[in-house]
Amino acid sequence: MISASQSRMARAALNLGVRDVAEAAGVSTNTITRLERGEELLPRTVADIRAAFESAGVIFLDDGQSIDGGPGVRLTKK
Repeated sequence: MISASQSRMARAALNLGVRDVAEAAGVSTNTITRLERGEELLPRTVADIRAAFESAGVIFLDDGQSIDGGPGVRLTKK
């Protein structure tokens, strides 16, 4: 799973808009907005969104992996 804040952080790191992520994940822009508001989505939908971010170079950090111990994101080395 990814959190609402992780989705927003990933979009910012990649300099992508909601439309860009929605297109890459094969979902509607409303779905990305709902995720980023913290609404519950189907696990398959979240997996599709996560896969789109990961294919663009995002690594999701779970609790305990980031500097402050909370969830986060980082970009892969290119």
